[in-house]
Amino acid sequence: MSCRRQSTETFGSKQWLIFYHESMKETAHKVRDLMGGTGTLSELVWNRFNDGFPNLQINKDDAQRLEKFYGTCLIVSFHTPEVIFEQLSLLYALPRLRARNFRIILPWFSTGTMERVEQVGQIATANSLARMLSCCPHGPGGPATIVIFDIHALQEQFYFSDSVLVELKSAVWLLKERLMELKIENPDEEIAIAFPDDGAHKRFKSKFKDMPHIICAKVRNGDVRFVSIKEGEPKGRHVIIVDDLVQSGGTLLECAKPLMDMGATKVSCFVTHGVFPKESWKKFVGNDLIHKFWLTDSIPTTCSQIKDQEPFEVLSLAPLISNYLAGLAED
Repeated sequence: MSCRRQSTETFGSKQWLIFYHESMKETAHKVRDLMGGTGTLSELVWNRFNDGFPNLQINKDDAQRLEKFYGTCLIVSFHTPEVIFEQLSLLYALPRLRARNFRIILPWFSTGTMERVEQVGQIATANSLARMLSCCPHGPGGPATIVIFDIHALQEQFYFSDSVLVELKSAVWLLKERLMELKIENPDEEIAIAFPDDGAHKRFKSKFKDMPHIICAKVRNGDVRFVSIKEGEPKGRHVIIVDDLVQSGGTLLECAKPLMDMGATKVSCFVTHGVFPKESWKKFVGNDLIHKFWLTDSIPTTCSQIKDQEPFEVLSLAPLISNYLAGLAED
């Protein structure tokens, strides 16, 4: 798949009206630009009352002409609990204003790592958030479609009720295009894909069929736990560790050490979602273990923090979103 800018002819005449949370403004503008005239942005007023609750206002002209568009897209970001309610309010309102072919682009399903209950009393908040999103009303064309990139656990799609449709997408195509560019720049460099555990390997291996694979694993030696190379050969290769998300970054760094010890020329990382609580991204700045760290703009607060910080490079989801709205397949 090519994620490059598409021509107006490619996108055809299907017109989309695009709403977005203010935190996703940069991504939304890129989507509009890539759609070659078939995407129109709607400016929403994201104000608050004195008591802190949201005071939202959709552009009056847009509210009155929603049904005239082929489809309505809402790009949201649930990067912190404080912004979820205001976005759900808009999400519930648009179908009632007769939005057709309603697509909700939720790049990061933020409670995805809390998807199961291991002891009595725990609450699977992944299920809770899915239930909230499932309350979206139907529009003139039927149920809304919720689009999520690299959800943490594939079974979470079944937490949503039958009142909405769910489409799971992957952002690894952005990495594959970046690797094609690197191959042109340095044709003699051999690249291998590493996975931090068996789960990541099972999930992403089909996306990299034409590249060597390396599988890492956590090993326990008495009370000491460390990462070793379970399968594959890193020697003489630029190894790129691929996973869906990063939290503290400890696992990625633990994987990088044995890869370098076994002769990798470089170690880089790619994750779709850079969560990085408590500014944990800082442990990668100036760290000789990591050559490059690619991530997407799925979490806008992270993007603003790491801007212009090496070794980070943000790959925008905008090409994937614009291609999705145009009906172009990823593979």
